[in-house]
Amino acid sequence: MAKNSAKDIEVTAFATHHVIRQPNPLRKVLRRVEDKDMDDPVARAEQALAGLSGEFRNWMTIEVQRLSAAWTAVQRDGFTKKLRDELFHAAHDIKGDAATFGFPSAAGIAESLCRVIEHAPDLSKVPAELFTHHINAILAIVHENTRLDSISVSAELSRRLRKVADEYLAHVNRDRPEHLEVILAPSIAPTE
Repeated sequence: MAKNSAKDIEVTAFATHHVIRQPNPLRKVLRRVEDKDMDDPVARAEQALAGLSGEFRNWMTIEVQRLSAAWTAVQRDGFTKKLRDELFHAAHDIKGDAATFGFPSAAGIAESLCRVIEHAPDLSKVPAELFTHHINAILAIVHENTRLDSISVSAELSRRLRKVADEYLAHVNRDRPEHLEVILAPSIAPTE
């Protein structure tokens, strides 16, 4: 780019200060586009997302199968670090993907499951039913999330599982005040 010469710079002097204005060299390289030719990247992204939406159920089914396989391995071999991490990552991925893929209640339940895995002091002492109910609820939501009545049922299921998980975590962490503070802090609960 060419540098501005001293004659291109305009200086206005005031009693207490000076204002220096220089021409904008970018004006020479900008191209004006008519409104009808304007590109809307958000509209393009929404259109691309709509084109992919037919695949969302398949992708979500794969994520749920991964979660189910991780839980089966935990039941068979116990909570090793590797299996704990796999269960957590599978639930965490569902938590992140579910709302985008059209399963917001599954996201809430996966978040609750992540909280249990993350905050329970000893995963081997967590009742297996707590894990099973979370995983079965996610499975049911993904397989049955086609009717309006099932959506309201899944939202209620999500709220109840979160409540049970939070009560359990508060109980097992009652002697760990630093952990209890994190558990009892308000979080964004999914709503529908």
